Amino acid sequence: MVEQSQKKIQLYGFNNLTKTLSFNIYDICYTKSEEDRRSYINYIDEQYNSERLTNILKEVTNIIGASILNIAKQDYDPQGASVTILISEEEVPLAVLDSSCNSGSLPLPRHVVGHLDKSHITVHTYPESHPHGGISTFRVDIDVSTCGTISPLRALNLLIKSFDSDIITVDYRVRGFTRDTEGNKYFIDHDINSIQDFVEDDILDNYSTIDVNVFQENIFHTKMMRTEVEFDEYLFNLNKQDLSEEETDEITDKVYKEIEEIFYGKNF
Repeated sequence: MVEQSQKKIQLYGFNNLTKTLSFNIYDICYTKSEEDRRSYINYIDEQYNSERLTNILKEVTNIIGASILNIAKQDYDPQGASVTILISEEEVPLAVLDSSCNSGSLPLPRHVVGHLDKSHITVHTYPESHPHGGISTFRVDIDVSTCGTISPLRALNLLIKSFDSDIITVDYRVRGFTRDTEGNKYFIDHDINSIQDFVEDDILDNYSTIDVNVFQENIFHTKMMRTEVEFDEYLFNLNKQDLSEEETDEITDKVYKEIEEIFYGKNF
């Protein structure tokens, strides 16, 4: 991971650049029967309910150096959960907080949204399965949007490590502008060549990556696909020793096909 230096800019007023980091994370699993597919979705719902997602986002807030103003969360029927957190760059006195928001102290439903005073963090989960092929997938959508000097890029490694990630699609964009004391506009306030520069090397070692960047628009896009597939990790309620060599090869082909189709965004 390359350490990024911050440009020292003497600003006039508030740094109102908006920095947004968006994730799609996919986990793939082979579920042989209809009962296995239902069990897998129930397992995912239990493992990644709104309470656990809220704790992950609270840790993200700490890492990027923000303060939580409000949390909204919800678990859905039949499956899925969402969390949104409203955050601020600096701690806001309790006296000025909207009391109806309870400073994020809300009863536990299954969807979560957090608000920051200049920013927000959201997460939504989408477990799904299909009877053809026996493959089930779990998708997590995460958005971390900040204003000011705090950067969502600090949360990259935590978010990747918080989920079993076979495919990761990351977008980072800086919007708006801020001015220095001479009135000059700045459309970005830090150096970046690739999102990968902010990902730990031991994570990158496990993935094949593709970058699509539009530097003049401050748009950065990275796709990551796991390169080492441990067969046992993709079986749900199945043991490898109970499968024939032919079944093992067939399941392996299905898992690889699912991963590659999602990574490349096309049906093969």
